[in-house]
Amino acid sequence: MVVGVLIQLSHKNIDKIFDYKVPSRLESKIKIGIRVEVPFGYQKLEGFVLEIKGQSSYAVNLKQIIEVVDEEIVLNKELLDLGKFIKKQTLSTLISCYQVMLPKALKARRGSSVSKKYDIYYRLGEIGEYKLNTKQQEVINLFTQDDLVSRKRLLLVSASSVKTLEQKGILIPEKKEHYRLCYNSENCLKYSLTDEQKQVVNQVLENKEEKVSLLWGVTGSGKTEVYMELIENTLKKGKTSIMLVPEISLTPQMVERFEKRFGNKIAAIHSALSEGERYDEWRRIHRGEAKIVIGARSAIFAPLNDLGMIIIDEEHSDSYKQEDSSPRYSAIDVARERGRYNKCPVILGSATPSLESFARAQKGFYQLLMLPHRVNKKSLPSVEIVDMNEEYKKNVGLFSKKLFDKISEKIEKKEQVILLLNRRGYSSFVTCKNCGYTVKCPHCDITLTYHKHASMLRCHYCGYATNLKVICPECHENSLTNLGIGTEKVEEELHKLFPNTAVLRMDVDTTSRKGMHKKMIEDFRNQKYSILLGTQIVAKGLDFENVTLVGVINADTSLNIPDFRSSENTFSLLSQVAGRSGRSEKVGEVVIQTFNPSHYAISFVKKHDYIGFYKQEMTIRKTMKYPPYYYLVYIRLSGKDYSIIEKEAQKIKKSLERYLEQTIILGPSPASIFKLNDVYRYSIILKYKKESNLYLALIKMDEHYKNNKDIKVEINFNPIHF
Repeated sequence: MVVGVLIQLSHKNIDKIFDYKVPSRLESKIKIGIRVEVPFGYQKLEGFVLEIKGQSSYAVNLKQIIEVVDEEIVLNKELLDLGKFIKKQTLSTLISCYQVMLPKALKARRGSSVSKKYDIYYRLGEIGEYKLNTKQQEVINLFTQDDLVSRKRLLLVSASSVKTLEQKGILIPEKKEHYRLCYNSENCLKYSLTDEQKQVVNQVLENKEEKVSLLWGVTGSGKTEVYMELIENTLKKGKTSIMLVPEISLTPQMVERFEKRFGNKIAAIHSALSEGERYDEWRRIHRGEAKIVIGARSAIFAPLNDLGMIIIDEEHSDSYKQEDSSPRYSAIDVARERGRYNKCPVILGSATPSLESFARAQKGFYQLLMLPHRVNKKSLPSVEIVDMNEEYKKNVGLFSKKLFDKISEKIEKKEQVILLLNRRGYSSFVTCKNCGYTVKCPHCDITLTYHKHASMLRCHYCGYATNLKVICPECHENSLTNLGIGTEKVEEELHKLFPNTAVLRMDVDTTSRKGMHKKMIEDFRNQKYSILLGTQIVAKGLDFENVTLVGVINADTSLNIPDFRSSENTFSLLSQVAGRSGRSEKVGEVVIQTFNPSHYAISFVKKHDYIGFYKQEMTIRKTMKYPPYYYLVYIRLSGKDYSIIEKEAQKIKKSLERYLEQTIILGPSPASIFKLNDVYRYSIILKYKKESNLYLALIKMDEHYKNNKDIKVEINFNPIHF
């Protein structure tokens, strides 16, 4: 027997299948999708069996596989086909497409410390003529109702008795695997649906055309209840479901709600889990013990059989696209492909759908579903815009008089407040008042952010950190000062303005420790804090009954980013965070502080007018030839030598111009962050509607540079960020 093996090394030169002989002792264990250990050069590596054949087409002496790693297949036929789909869509290596699907423990056994966890149980053997003492008899009595009793339970009676009985063969030990995460048994807590929710559920179930559905529902309209009803219907058919959420912070809340409804049928997959927990959850899913998978982007690869429903909540979120490493896939694209493969519904939900998704719904490519009202029939919160240009003429603080008064009022009423500032740290940069020098990262073309708590300047891109100094290295004057504001500075100001009020700050710096997202959400829900201050983490999905005020410290943070999506991102972020207010019986209010009060993105937020924003933004996109009217490809060149990068970028542009007749080519130009981790970066942007030669041109370019040590070329289809 000969097998074709894909080696677990992600390099374009070995992105192919290698033939190996199978020793007769292992033939019965060989299956497509299983992992094997093989000799490769001077190494022993793992790989996936992708082919089984009688003989090899290579006229050489084949090496033999060393061992079969798994008892069961790791990648089933659907996932094997899905990997090939992603490779074609992203021009990545095939092994990288398979590795992104798996927990660390299954990517490579060598060097992995992840293992299964076991508990010791005992089974009762023959007592014979052995005379038991009192404690030993108590131990034996525990077996009257159970055949297996845990070691922990027996030790509570007498450790010495357990040891003796085991030595005598009266207690026979057995290892029993346990999972690191556990869920309550099924609870079946269920809420009755509104007429609007029932209508949406029926529309999905009656969708004979198998179109993707876009659920556009205002904040507080009960989209999650619709999701759970659809998943329950799927379970009744004997099928499984995937439920994606964009942020780790949303996962604990979503898991809690689903656990109350579906008990231990659920499994969670997200980056806040330890490697051991991810490994356990993956195996529960693989074994068919979990029927519903909840998690962030990578949960789309859950190895479920009989997949019957895929739901992507907050579908507009940029976190569904993997941008920072290969393969640069979109979870929404993968969901559509899995939906097509399994002939199952795919639901995209949002209060502020992405322009691309809403345009597809308008064209009829998606089925449009709507929840236009909140569940409790309450109106959406009132939104007030504060012009900070006027405010700064009479007030130099971080809070306008309007926002300060509203916060004071809510605290007085024992109600809660959420404050948004989408920038962490104390200040966004440190500069010299004398000569204008700005402190930058020595490895990246970006300013350092001051973190007062640690008294450090940090680069939020490469992690570089240094102590804060007051002497300017350029003019040598004692004149360095910090400008701009981050969440840490706002927190300090809140403690000064409201000294007797408990403030909770939620950002990357405060939630890095395991379990902190969940603890903070629970503490705020239990009203241990009156004010929740955070970055965009606090803007999506959170549901607190006592929150009646949302304040946005600076709405312009995302508006000023040089990106064609900045207006859309601003509208979405502000609309989402506004939706955290007044979700229960109490009336909600929103105060937005901005230096651009007349900007259309902010004006439409005030009116809760998604359609108005959509129409205006689409007009701009059409004029500027951006999505959804045009597709984009982002090509990034990077290397240590600036001159080489610049020269090769010009060569690539000329080459592409010869191949691509219907494509607009922008650049080459320095990337928005020109230097990152001591590596220089150039970029080229392609805009196209139809281009028959596109893939061929990009594949040739990719092949040309795959062995070039001086330059790295990355291709990103339909990028979220430049």
